[in-house]
This record gives sequence, C-alpha cells and structure tokens, in this order.
Amino acid sequence: MTTKLTTVHLDLVPEDTSRLAVLCGAFDDNLKQIERRLGVEIIYRNAHFQVVGEHRYAQACSDLLKELYIETQTIKGKSPSLPDSNVHLALQNLFATHRLLEVLPAEQENDFQHLSIKTKRGVIKPRGENQTKYINNILKNDISFGVGPAGTGKTYLAVACAIEALERQEVRRILLTRPAVEAGERLGFLPGDLAQKVDPYLRPLYDALFEMLGFEKVEKLIERNIIEIAPLAYMRGRTLNDAFVILDEAQNTTIEQMKMFLTRIGFNSTAVITGDITQIDLPRHQKSGLRHAIEVLNGVEEGISFSFFVADDVVRHPVVARIVKAYEAFERQAEIVGKK
Repeated sequence: MTTKLTTVHLDLVPEDTSRLAVLCGAFDDNLKQIERRLGVEIIYRNAHFQVVGEHRYAQACSDLLKELYIETQTIKGKSPSLPDSNVHLALQNLFATHRLLEVLPAEQENDFQHLSIKTKRGVIKPRGENQTKYINNILKNDISFGVGPAGTGKTYLAVACAIEALERQEVRRILLTRPAVEAGERLGFLPGDLAQKVDPYLRPLYDALFEMLGFEKVEKLIERNIIEIAPLAYMRGRTLNDAFVILDEAQNTTIEQMKMFLTRIGFNSTAVITGDITQIDLPRHQKSGLRHAIEVLNGVEEGISFSFFVADDVVRHPVVARIVKAYEAFERQAEIVGKK
C-alpha cells in the first residue's frame, strides 16, 4: 500500500537569518537528522519551510521545528548550531508525546539494497539470513552485538555499514577499536612508539578499510581524523557523538573495559560490538566482557540488539566452516564427558 504524502507549510517568525543558521546547523546537519528519523523531507527558503511526508510525521516535524526555533533565541551568538543533544532530546520527546515510531527509510526495508558499496571485489551485500538480520539490527539500533565464529563477516559488514553511514553523512566520523591482547602468545618487547606497538593488533581493521575504500582514501581520512583506529584503552574519558564506533575482538575485553566502552556512546552515534566467545585470550581467571554483556543486557530490548552466527554462516574457505564445526563438536563431547 502506498503511503499518502502531504505537505505542511510554516513560517518561522520573527525571521532572523542567524537563528535560522543555528537551527539548520552546519551543512543542514540538524535538518538531515530530523529528516532521517521522521522519514520526511524538509525544504526551506529563508524562513519559509515545507515539510513533505506522511501527515502525522509532517505535522509533528512542523511542531518540532517551531520548538527548536524558540531554543535558538538563547543559543544565538553562543554557538553556530543547536547542539546534537538538544535535537536528539527534542526528537525523543516528540516520539513520546505524539506516540510516533522512529521511521526506517524505505530503501532500508527492501533487502537492504542501499548497502551497495563498490569495492575492488564488487558490491557488498549480506549473504544468508543471519547476515541480513545482522545488518537490519545495525540499522535499527544504537548498539548491536555480532557474536559468532571467525569468518562469518561480523567485522567486515560492520565496517561496510560504517562507510555507508559516513558517505550518507549520517555520521561525521568512524572509530574502530579493539583490545590489545595477544592471542595466546607473549611477544615481549616491541620496538617503536606507542602507536607502532599497538598497530599490529589493529591491522585487520585496516585491511577491511583498504579493501573497501582503497589505500589512498583511507590514509586521507585518517589524516583528517574522520577515520580513527585506536586501541580500546584510548576510549576512557571520551564521549563519542556523531560517530559510528566498532569494537572488534570484544571477547578479549574485561568486564570493566566493556562497561567503559558501552558508556562512551553519545548522541547520534551507532556502536557495533563483534566477537567470538570461543576464542577468548584473556587469563583464565578473568571473565570476558562480551560474555558478561550478553548476560547483563539480554533483557534490554530498546536500542540494543544481538546477532548470533553459527558455522554455516562462515563465508571464508569451506574448510574453515568444517574446522569450526569440528571444534564445536569436540567441545560439546568434552562437556558431556566432564559432567559424567
């Protein structure tokens, strides 16, 4: 059934170009956020605005613009734009008072055809039901967990979604992080400064970026701090707004590290946490932060999602899937023997 669209007209008075600039934000970022979350289109010329969309959402958007324009009176001269937090909280209040649901854009509902990032290997699309659900969860939720064996595309698809969000100007930067934990080895002293010491641990994230964007573009984005790749320890004390954040190898976080990371998430940000709870490299007496988060957050439905992958979802060489299944069968048998 086709949704009937309507156009709502409004004039923001008194007309003040500086207040209008504060309302719209740099490059109309505030309006883009409102458009994305309400599923409407905002067209304006000076102080005259038109909102095109489903009637309830268009009218609600009109009310929101009037409310935010009133706020600009106190901000004018102090800030070039309404803070993201103000816009976000106003939207949250709007959803509650008007009893609206946040709109998922139509192109995100149709088998995720919007995820068509051209790379050297072609177009990236989800393979199988679990990958499709995983991408759906990332698009719909503020925090998404992807848990499963190696080779199921958890990190690769998360990076693809991050690049898509950046290119659509839904976020201003991408932040990729992982704990610097050795995989059962003791490498000893590593030469170089701190960045050079942790760089090997972050190499898989670089590899995914290079494959999708190319070496030169990635280097330019890193130089401009639009893409940041850092060890998890660097996250403490930060608040990450307007960002797409990916925590990779999360099974190697401690409980304290995972809580610290989850509480870094700011306004208009998306976080994806990926990991394989069968490959934990922490000391035996430490519980994995990922395993603990699954237990703690399992009952929290709003804004948080979990995607679980199995051996059949492995998209690497077929022998990898057979290896994963063999290890799973062996561990199940060992558990049965241990209980006897």
